[in-house]
Amino acid sequence: MKYNEKLDKEIQWHPPYVAAMNLELSNGTNNVKLEPEHTLNTGTLKIDLLVECDGSKITGNEIGGIFKQYNIMEYKNPNDTLDIDVFMKAQGYACLFKAYGEKTDSRKIESITVSLVREAKPEKLFRYFEKHGIIIKTPYPGIYYIIGNIVPFKTQIIVTKELDKAKHRWLCALSGKLEEQDLKELITSISQLKGKMEKEYASSVLEVVLKANRKLTEKIRSDKNMSSVLSEIMGPIVEKMVEERKQEYMEQGMEQGIAQGIERGMAQGMAQGMAQGMAQGEKKGMVYAYYEMNLNTNEIAKKVQLSEDEVLEIIRKKNDI
Repeated sequence: MKYNEKLDKEIQWHPPYVAAMNLELSNGTNNVKLEPEHTLNTGTLKIDLLVECDGSKITGNEIGGIFKQYNIMEYKNPNDTLDIDVFMKAQGYACLFKAYGEKTDSRKIESITVSLVREAKPEKLFRYFEKHGIIIKTPYPGIYYIIGNIVPFKTQIIVTKELDKAKHRWLCALSGKLEEQDLKELITSISQLKGKMEKEYASSVLEVVLKANRKLTEKIRSDKNMSSVLSEIMGPIVEKMVEERKQEYMEQGMEQGIAQGIERGMAQGMAQGMAQGMAQGEKKGMVYAYYEMNLNTNEIAKKVQLSEDEVLEIIRKKNDI
C-alpha cells in the first residue's frame, strides 16, 4: 500500500468536523454549547457531538432549523457507510441520552433531535425508507427530514455535497473531492477571519482538506499568490506537526539504539546508537510531516538540510512499510 493511500485512511475527520460545526453555528445571535465526544452515562458509548441550545430558535443556519434543547449529531466520514443499522444506532444513542437524565423524564423526547452528517447521499438507505413508508422531506438543498413510526426523534440527514456552498462552506470543505475554486475560496475565507478561535477552527478544517486533496493542494501551491496565503495560514500548524513527528521518530530511534546497545553488550554502543537513532528519527519525522502537508521534495530537502534523493529515499521507505 502506498503512503498516500495510508495517509487517506489515517485522516482524522472528526476533529475538523467539530471545528466546522463551531464555525457553522458561530452566528452571534445563537447561544449554543458544543460538546464533542459526549459520553452516555458512565459507559464507553459516545456521541460525536452534542449541541445544547438555550431554547431560542437557531437563526442564520438551515442545519439548525430543527434544533431543540439537545441535539445529537453523528458524523460519517467519506469512507463510512450510512445504512439502516447505522441510522438506528443514532436513534439508539438518542434513546440512551433521554434515559440518562438526572431524573425521570427530565429530558423530554420533544427536546431531542438527531442529525447525521455525510458527504454523499445514502441512496440505499433512502430506498429502504421509501419501501417502508418512511417520509423524506427536503426543506433545503442537502437537508433531508426523516419522518416515520421508527423515528422517535426529529431527525435530519445532512448531505454536505448537496448543501449551498456559500452558506455552508466549512462543512462542504470536508471532502476529498474538492474543486480547485472551492479550495481557493476556502483559503481566502480563512485568511479574512479575525477571531483567534475562528482561525484555529478554520485551520483544523484546512489541515484535513489539504491531506485529503493532495494533488489539488500541490496545484494550488504552484500558484504564487495562493501559495503565499496558504503558507501564512498553515505555518503554525505545519511547525506543530513537524515537532510532533520529530518527537515520535526520535523516541523510536532512541528505543532502537537501546536495543542495539543491549545486543552489543556495550554501554558506549548503546549511547551511540541512541544518539544516531534520535538524529535519524528527527530527520525522518520532519520529512514525513512536511510531506503530509504537501510540500514538494525540493522544498522538504531545503528545510531539513538533506539532498532531494535522501528525502525521496525516506519517503520510499515509508511507502514500503
